[in-house]
Amino acid sequence: MRIIMLGAPGAGKGTQAKKIAAKYGIPHISTGDIFRANIKEGTELGKKAKTYMDQGLLVPDELVVDLVVDRLQQEDAQKGYVLDGFPRTIPQAESLDEALKKVNSKIDYAIDVDVPDENIINRMSGRRACVKCGATYHLMYAPTKVEGICDACGDKLILRDDDKPETVKKRLNVYHEQTQPLIDYYTSAKVLKRVDGTQDMEDVFRAIVAILGE
Repeated sequence: MRIIMLGAPGAGKGTQAKKIAAKYGIPHISTGDIFRANIKEGTELGKKAKTYMDQGLLVPDELVVDLVVDRLQQEDAQKGYVLDGFPRTIPQAESLDEALKKVNSKIDYAIDVDVPDENIINRMSGRRACVKCGATYHLMYAPTKVEGICDACGDKLILRDDDKPETVKKRLNVYHEQTQPLIDYYTSAKVLKRVDGTQDMEDVFRAIVAILGE
């Protein structure tokens, strides 16, 4: 089965994508991983992507779609895949559909992990990270033994800029402008399924499995 994960930043779609991939034995594919792999292997597409990234520019849609479709044609993705972080915009979704059509394929499910903005802001502003070893915690859901100190290495924890409420609000605004229209797009295509992302992580996963089947 070919699945797309939708949901705002911090909605937990990455976590669910990994769990789906593990349960159904299909690859979890994120655009970040594709970029890194192609750049590391020095592929033509990777070199092109790197020229944009080195300048701090967004990689153009056309190139992103080429990279994604190239990845979807690899052997491990023949039985299906979970796409995480792509498509982000309607043009990307249309290009992906066109490319899949050429190889007699299509998206089976677009799963929207639905979480209200205020929940996401509270969730992300509670995150804490250790600069030294990279461990991450949450004040409410995964607290440290000693407040503000990393369990793993004893260093101080910080609230990353990415997780500050004002940054999260900006990211959510961008999401609503660019990615929210995808929900309408996949609803029209009759493949959208919505799950309540405010539940416990395992309950969210059970809801997804109920949609996909055992």
